[in-house]
Amino acid sequence: MLRKILLITLLFSIALLGCKTKKRVTSKPKKPRVVHVDTSKPSPTPSKSEPEPVTELPANTPYNEVVSHYINAYSDIAKEEMLQYGIPASITLAQGILESGAGRGDLTRRANNHFGIKCHRGWTGERVYHDDDELQECFRKYKHAKYSFRDHSLFLTQRSRYQDLFKLRKDDYKGWAKGLRKAGYATDPRYPDKLISIIERYQLQRYDNEVLGGEANPAETDNMAIRTHTVSRGDTLYNIARRYNLTVETLKEYNGLTDTTIKIGQVLYLHSVKNR
Repeated sequence: MLRKILLITLLFSIALLGCKTKKRVTSKPKKPRVVHVDTSKPSPTPSKSEPEPVTELPANTPYNEVVSHYINAYSDIAKEEMLQYGIPASITLAQGILESGAGRGDLTRRANNHFGIKCHRGWTGERVYHDDDELQECFRKYKHAKYSFRDHSLFLTQRSRYQDLFKLRKDDYKGWAKGLRKAGYATDPRYPDKLISIIERYQLQRYDNEVLGGEANPAETDNMAIRTHTVSRGDTLYNIARRYNLTVETLKEYNGLTDTTIKIGQVLYLHSVKNR
Protein backbone atom coordinates (compact mmCIF):
# COMPACT_ATOMS: atom_id res chain seq x y z
CA MET A 1 0.00 0.00 0.00
CA LEU A 2 2.81 2.34 0.86
CA ARG A 3 4.46 1.51 -2.44
CA LYS A 4 1.29 2.56 -4.33
CA ILE A 5 1.12 5.87 -2.44
CA LEU A 6 4.75 6.61 -3.23
CA LEU A 7 4.23 5.72 -6.90
CA ILE A 8 1.14 7.97 -7.18
CA THR A 9 3.00 10.84 -5.46
CA LEU A 10 5.93 10.46 -7.87
CA LEU A 11 3.69 10.44 -10.92
CA PHE A 12 1.79 13.50 -9.65
CA SER A 13 5.06 15.41 -9.09
CA ILE A 14 6.28 14.56 -12.59
CA ALA A 15 2.99 15.71 -14.12
CA LEU A 16 3.02 18.94 -12.11
CA LEU A 17 6.61 19.67 -13.13
CA GLY A 18 5.74 19.07 -16.78
CA CYS A 19 2.84 21.53 -16.60
CA LYS A 20 5.02 24.24 -15.12
CA THR A 21 7.68 23.71 -17.75
CA LYS A 22 5.14 23.83 -20.56
CA LYS A 23 3.55 27.00 -19.20
CA ARG A 24 6.92 28.70 -18.92
CA VAL A 25 7.80 27.86 -22.52
CA THR A 26 4.51 28.96 -24.02
CA SER A 27 4.27 32.17 -22.02
CA LYS A 28 7.75 33.38 -22.94
CA PRO A 29 7.24 36.59 -24.96
CA LYS A 30 8.61 36.63 -28.48
CA LYS A 31 11.26 39.19 -29.31
CA PRO A 32 9.60 41.92 -31.40
CA ARG A 33 10.79 42.21 -34.98
CA VAL A 34 12.61 45.47 -35.57
CA VAL A 35 11.73 47.14 -38.85
CA HIS A 36 13.87 50.08 -39.95
CA VAL A 37 11.85 52.64 -41.88
CA ASP A 38 13.62 55.42 -43.84
CA THR A 39 11.51 58.49 -43.16
CA SER A 40 13.82 60.90 -44.97
CA LYS A 41 12.41 62.47 -48.14
CA PRO A 42 14.26 61.77 -51.37
CA SER A 43 16.12 64.71 -52.85
CA PRO A 44 14.12 66.23 -55.70
CA THR A 45 15.57 65.62 -59.12
CA PRO A 46 16.39 68.94 -60.81
CA SER A 47 14.17 69.67 -63.77
CA LYS A 48 16.05 69.48 -67.05
CA SER A 49 14.05 72.38 -68.40
CA GLU A 50 14.88 74.76 -65.56
CA PRO A 51 18.38 76.05 -64.76
CA GLU A 52 19.83 75.57 -61.31
CA PRO A 53 19.20 78.52 -58.97
CA VAL A 54 22.16 80.82 -58.48
CA THR A 55 23.88 80.36 -55.11
CA GLU A 56 23.57 83.42 -52.90
CA LEU A 57 26.65 84.85 -51.26
CA PRO A 58 26.82 85.81 -47.56
CA ALA A 59 25.45 89.26 -46.73
CA ASN A 60 28.89 90.61 -45.79
CA THR A 61 30.51 89.70 -49.13
CA PRO A 62 32.37 92.69 -50.66
CA TYR A 63 30.45 94.36 -53.49
CA ASN A 64 33.14 93.62 -56.10
CA GLU A 65 32.81 89.92 -55.35
CA VAL A 66 29.02 90.16 -55.55
CA VAL A 67 29.28 91.74 -59.01
CA SER A 68 31.82 89.15 -60.18
CA HIS A 69 29.51 86.40 -58.94
CA TYR A 70 26.63 87.97 -60.88
CA ILE A 71 28.70 88.17 -64.06
CA ASN A 72 29.79 84.54 -63.76
CA ALA A 73 26.19 83.48 -63.23
CA TYR A 74 24.61 85.36 -66.14
CA SER A 75 27.31 86.07 -68.75
CA ASP A 76 26.39 82.98 -70.80
CA ILE A 77 22.75 84.05 -70.87
CA ALA A 78 23.75 87.55 -71.96
CA LYS A 79 25.90 86.14 -74.79
CA GLU A 80 23.04 83.90 -75.88
CA GLU A 81 20.72 86.91 -76.02
CA MET A 82 23.31 88.80 -78.08
CA LEU A 83 23.46 85.94 -80.56
CA GLN A 84 19.69 85.76 -80.82
CA TYR A 85 18.71 89.43 -80.69
CA GLY A 86 21.80 91.54 -81.39
CA ILE A 87 21.94 93.38 -78.06
CA PRO A 88 25.55 93.67 -76.79
CA ALA A 89 26.15 91.28 -73.91
CA SER A 90 28.08 94.05 -72.15
CA ILE A 91 25.00 96.29 -72.17
CA THR A 92 22.69 93.52 -70.97
CA LEU A 93 25.01 92.61 -68.10
CA ALA A 94 25.65 96.24 -67.12
CA GLN A 95 21.93 96.98 -67.08
CA GLY A 96 21.28 93.86 -65.03
CA ILE A 97 23.95 94.80 -62.50
CA LEU A 98 22.69 98.37 -62.23
CA GLU A 99 18.95 97.66 -62.20
CA SER A 100 19.08 94.63 -59.88
CA GLY A 101 21.82 95.72 -57.50
CA ALA A 102 23.90 92.82 -58.84
CA GLY A 103 21.03 90.46 -58.02
CA ARG A 104 20.46 91.73 -54.49
CA GLY A 105 17.65 94.20 -55.07
CA ASP A 106 14.28 93.57 -53.48
CA LEU A 107 12.47 93.30 -56.82
CA THR A 108 15.04 90.81 -58.12
CA ARG A 109 14.81 88.65 -55.01
CA ARG A 110 11.00 88.64 -55.01
CA ALA A 111 10.31 88.40 -58.72
CA ASN A 112 13.52 87.45 -60.60
CA ASN A 113 13.08 90.80 -62.35
CA HIS A 114 16.60 91.98 -63.23
CA PHE A 115 15.72 94.96 -65.44
CA GLY A 116 12.91 96.71 -63.61
CA ILE A 117 10.40 95.99 -66.39
CA LYS A 118 6.89 96.97 -65.35
CA CYS A 119 3.72 95.11 -66.25
CA HIS A 120 2.59 97.46 -69.03
CA ARG A 121 -0.53 96.83 -71.07
CA GLY A 122 -0.98 93.27 -72.29
CA TRP A 123 1.16 91.54 -69.66
CA THR A 124 -0.63 88.32 -68.61
CA GLY A 125 2.11 86.71 -66.51
CA GLU A 126 2.68 86.81 -62.77
CA ARG A 127 3.22 90.17 -61.12
CA VAL A 128 4.38 91.81 -57.91
CA TYR A 129 3.86 95.31 -56.55
CA HIS A 130 6.85 97.42 -55.68
CA ASP A 131 7.48 101.07 -54.79
CA ASP A 132 9.29 102.85 -57.61
CA ASP A 133 8.46 106.22 -59.17
CA GLU A 134 5.07 105.75 -57.53
CA LEU A 135 3.87 103.62 -54.65
CA GLN A 136 3.06 99.96 -55.33
CA GLU A 137 3.63 99.89 -59.08
CA CYS A 138 3.07 96.65 -60.98
CA PHE A 139 6.20 94.76 -62.07
CA ARG A 140 6.62 91.53 -64.00
CA LYS A 141 7.52 88.36 -62.13
CA TYR A 142 9.47 85.46 -63.66
CA LYS A 143 10.09 81.85 -62.68
CA HIS A 144 13.80 82.18 -63.37
CA ALA A 145 16.24 84.96 -64.22
CA LYS A 146 16.70 83.62 -67.77
CA TYR A 147 13.11 84.66 -68.56
CA SER A 148 13.84 88.16 -67.33
CA PHE A 149 16.85 88.35 -69.67
CA ARG A 150 14.73 87.12 -72.60
CA ASP A 151 11.98 89.61 -71.79
CA HIS A 152 14.59 92.38 -71.76
CA SER A 153 15.64 91.38 -75.30
CA LEU A 154 12.04 91.33 -76.50
CA PHE A 155 11.33 94.62 -74.76
CA LEU A 156 14.06 96.36 -76.77
CA THR A 157 13.51 94.64 -80.11
CA GLN A 158 9.73 94.98 -80.21
CA ARG A 159 9.43 98.69 -79.40
CA SER A 160 9.97 101.16 -82.21
CA ARG A 161 11.53 103.78 -79.96
CA TYR A 162 14.60 101.54 -79.55
CA GLN A 163 15.00 100.75 -83.26
CA ASP A 164 17.86 103.24 -83.72
CA LEU A 165 19.94 101.24 -81.26
CA PHE A 166 20.09 98.36 -83.72
CA LYS A 167 21.73 100.58 -86.32
CA LEU A 168 24.77 100.84 -84.03
CA ARG A 169 27.72 98.51 -84.13
CA LYS A 170 27.38 95.61 -81.74
CA ASP A 171 30.70 96.51 -80.10
CA ASP A 172 29.76 100.17 -79.60
CA TYR A 173 28.72 99.86 -75.96
CA LYS A 174 29.08 103.60 -75.40
CA GLY A 175 26.67 104.35 -78.23
CA TRP A 176 24.21 101.79 -76.87
CA ALA A 177 24.44 103.22 -73.36
CA LYS A 178 23.71 106.74 -74.60
CA GLY A 179 21.02 105.48 -76.98
CA LEU A 180 19.11 103.76 -74.19
CA ARG A 181 18.91 107.00 -72.24
CA LYS A 182 17.91 108.95 -75.36
CA ALA A 183 15.15 106.44 -76.17
CA GLY A 184 13.70 106.83 -72.69
CA TYR A 185 14.74 103.59 -71.00
CA ALA A 186 15.77 105.59 -67.92
CA THR A 187 15.19 109.13 -66.73
CA ASP A 188 18.50 109.43 -64.86
CA PRO A 189 20.75 111.76 -66.92
CA ARG A 190 23.79 109.85 -65.62
CA TYR A 191 22.42 106.48 -66.75
CA PRO A 192 24.81 106.15 -69.74
CA ASP A 193 27.83 107.05 -67.61
CA LYS A 194 26.86 104.46 -65.01
CA LEU A 195 26.55 101.71 -67.62
CA ILE A 196 29.84 102.64 -69.27
CA SER A 197 31.59 102.72 -65.90
CA ILE A 198 30.32 99.23 -65.01
CA ILE A 199 31.32 97.85 -68.42
CA GLU A 200 34.84 99.24 -68.26
CA ARG A 201 35.42 98.45 -64.61
CA TYR A 202 34.54 94.78 -65.06
CA GLN A 203 35.66 94.56 -68.70
CA LEU A 204 32.27 93.35 -69.87
CA GLN A 205 33.11 94.25 -73.48
CA ARG A 206 35.11 91.02 -73.62
CA TYR A 207 31.82 89.12 -73.86
CA ASP A 208 30.85 91.18 -76.92
CA ASN A 209 34.19 90.27 -78.47
CA GLU A 210 33.65 86.58 -77.71
CA VAL A 211 30.33 86.63 -79.55
CA LEU A 212 31.54 88.74 -82.47
CA GLY A 213 34.74 86.75 -82.70
CA GLY A 214 32.85 83.49 -82.99
CA GLU A 215 33.90 82.08 -79.62
CA ALA A 216 30.33 81.88 -78.35
CA ASN A 217 28.86 79.47 -80.87
CA PRO A 218 26.39 77.22 -79.01
CA ALA A 219 23.32 78.92 -80.48
CA GLU A 220 24.81 79.80 -83.85
CA THR A 221 23.48 76.65 -85.49
CA ASP A 222 19.92 77.57 -84.55
CA ASN A 223 20.48 81.10 -85.83
CA MET A 224 21.79 79.92 -89.17
CA ALA A 225 18.77 77.68 -89.61
CA ILE A 226 16.53 80.75 -89.90
CA ARG A 227 18.93 83.22 -91.47
CA THR A 228 16.68 83.94 -94.46
CA HIS A 229 12.99 84.33 -95.15
CA THR A 230 11.35 84.02 -98.54
CA VAL A 231 8.50 86.50 -98.98
CA SER A 232 5.13 84.89 -99.63
CA ARG A 233 1.66 86.25 -100.35
CA GLY A 234 0.34 88.39 -97.49
CA ASP A 235 3.78 89.12 -96.02
CA THR A 236 4.72 92.64 -95.00
CA LEU A 237 8.02 93.85 -93.66
CA TYR A 238 6.28 94.59 -90.40
CA ASN A 239 4.85 91.12 -89.78
CA ILE A 240 8.09 89.45 -90.90
CA ALA A 241 10.02 91.58 -88.42
CA ARG A 242 7.57 90.68 -85.65
CA ARG A 243 7.81 87.00 -86.51
CA TYR A 244 11.59 86.97 -86.01
CA ASN A 245 11.70 89.45 -83.11
CA LEU A 246 13.38 92.15 -85.17
CA THR A 247 12.51 95.75 -85.84
CA VAL A 248 11.53 96.94 -89.30
CA GLU A 249 14.56 99.24 -89.42
CA THR A 250 16.90 96.38 -88.51
CA LEU A 251 15.40 94.19 -91.24
CA LYS A 252 15.78 97.03 -93.73
CA GLU A 253 19.40 97.50 -92.69
CA TYR A 254 20.20 93.80 -93.04
CA ASN A 255 18.80 93.82 -96.58
CA GLY A 256 19.82 97.27 -97.81
CA LEU A 257 16.22 98.44 -98.19
CA THR A 258 15.36 102.13 -98.41
CA ASP A 259 11.61 101.60 -97.86
CA THR A 260 9.21 98.83 -96.84
CA THR A 261 8.46 97.60 -100.36
CA ILE A 262 8.96 93.84 -100.81
CA LYS A 263 7.74 91.33 -103.39
CA ILE A 264 6.72 87.69 -103.44
CA GLY A 265 9.72 85.39 -103.79
CA GLN A 266 12.19 87.93 -102.44
CA VAL A 267 14.73 86.44 -100.02
CA LEU A 268 15.37 88.52 -96.89
CA TYR A 269 18.38 88.14 -94.63
CA LEU A 270 17.53 87.86 -90.95
CA HIS A 271 21.09 88.54 -89.81
CA SER A 272 23.81 90.99 -90.66
CA VAL A 273 25.64 89.32 -93.53
CA LYS A 274 29.32 90.12 -93.86
CA ASN A 275 30.87 90.83 -97.24
CA ARG A 276 27.46 90.96 -98.87
